[in-house]
Amino acid sequence: MTTPIKICGLSTLEAVDRAADLGADMAGFIFFEKSPRHVAVETAAALAERARARGLKTVTVTVDMDDAGLKEIVSAVKPDWLQLHGGESPERVAELKARFGRPVMKALAIRTASDLDRIAPYMGIADRFLFDAKPPEGSDLPGGNGVSFDWRLLASLDGAANYMLSGGLTKDNVGTALAISHAPGIDVSSGVESAPGVKDLAMMDSFVRAVRDAG
Repeated sequence: MTTPIKICGLSTLEAVDRAADLGADMAGFIFFEKSPRHVAVETAAALAERARARGLKTVTVTVDMDDAGLKEIVSAVKPDWLQLHGGESPERVAELKARFGRPVMKALAIRTASDLDRIAPYMGIADRFLFDAKPPEGSDLPGGNGVSFDWRLLASLDGAANYMLSGGLTKDNVGTALAISHAPGIDVSSGVESAPGVKDLAMMDSFVRAVRDAG
């Protein structure tokens, strides 16, 4: 079975098409104004329509967004998944699942083994986790910082959690990351960019090939 790949922070039709051509599984669109990957709702709606037509599952990424903002995004983009990348509580995750009728991927930041204790309250509520590295000191971004964490920490999960591994992954280290973590899914954003927010099609090619070679 091939490892599912989510390419996040897509902002152009060209990048969406390349993700589909490469056989990626999910396309992520970011709604966070501080991020260089932020897209307007109208832009994301057009990108998501193309992604669906090309067979990609669509994911909207938000950070502690209020109900009105989420309603606007869900109505326009019609995502397959909601990714919550802020400090949303288990109760908030359950509330949004019920309100919008979409599965939720809850992002959790990992640096030490104790950070994995945060998984338990979300089990049975979040449909999938995304494990990202904690942002470096001074960063305004909860993700997309190009830093990784110790993948050996995930060995203790022993298949208990459905998740995607994120954080600092590139064509050069993703094979090692998969070998160590046995992650059931991979998420990449900055690792396939030539500049912050600028997806590089050749880097996308190399990254997906590296994941497939590892799998």
